[in-house]
Amino acid sequence: MSRAAAGAALADAVTLLGDRARTDHPLGALTTYRVGGRAAVFLAATSVDDLAAARGAVSQTGVPVLVLGKGSNMLVSDVGFPGLVVAVGEGAGRRGGAEGDPASSLLHIGVSGVTVTAGAGVDLPVLARRSAAAGVTGLEWAVGVPGSVGGGVRMNAGGHGSDMASCVVRWSFVDLAGGPDGERAAADLGYGYRSSTVASQHVVVSATFGLAAGDRATSEAEIADIVRWRRANQPGGQNAGSVFTNPPGDSAGRLIEACGLKGRRVGSAEVSTKHANFIQADAGGSADDVHHLIQLVRDEVARQAGVELRTEVRLVGFAPGEGEA
Repeated sequence: MSRAAAGAALADAVTLLGDRARTDHPLGALTTYRVGGRAAVFLAATSVDDLAAARGAVSQTGVPVLVLGKGSNMLVSDVGFPGLVVAVGEGAGRRGGAEGDPASSLLHIGVSGVTVTAGAGVDLPVLARRSAAAGVTGLEWAVGVPGSVGGGVRMNAGGHGSDMASCVVRWSFVDLAGGPDGERAAADLGYGYRSSTVASQHVVVSATFGLAAGDRATSEAEIADIVRWRRANQPGGQNAGSVFTNPPGDSAGRLIEACGLKGRRVGSAEVSTKHANFIQADAGGSADDVHHLIQLVRDEVARQAGVELRTEVRLVGFAPGEGEA
């Protein structure tokens, strides 16, 4: 698509989205790195009606689309994203997973026996605490994942010995490109380590979790232990958690530390001195600095240890193949 055609498509998308659309919208503040550029067009989606509007704009204009959850596993380049960004649960979702009509809200949480349903915009720590309070066990680990249900389903988020693959039983989605929407079983997710078959144009709408009867006090104690462990062992501040997936039989953090890279800095980005598989971004820093540091770490570990690390962080707006997963 030529530059003129791309500009016309964006203008048409804005017209189709109407009051829902925002233009030249900053993205950095919507990621946990808090750095990066802007979206040409932006839509905050808290209901399936919002997703229907996005679907119409994308399918009719062909604009590139990026689906954003809590941005806790994403680095957006300083040049930003030249299409439509659909932020699921942005704003209301960050206030903690509000109740709503499960037929339309992306922020709904429902508990029926040992089955929990949640909209894509619900924060995973909120879901963990709500499930525990209802006397249901199996999602305690999610309190340590600073993401949303939709993003968690797509990337098979996990930690502390469990992950989405262990508890998701069904999920529903909308195809922004105009293909068929639907509800599918967990087997159709094709889960691997931090990966699934969810396509880039698919927006997870909701997920159903098959859990077990538990004890509220026991679950809440486990949640408190996870929170204490994270505070003791992982850095706070501007980061996206683990940058690299662990290679078979080893730890990415151990390899990076063994290569003497703890504390290594590129401009406004630094390998954490607390956990070597975290990269910290300075306030007001550059996404490109973070990206250059990711590449430096990969190159050094390959040179010194002979191991090719793969990024867990999703890279948006960078040249293809430059440190991407």
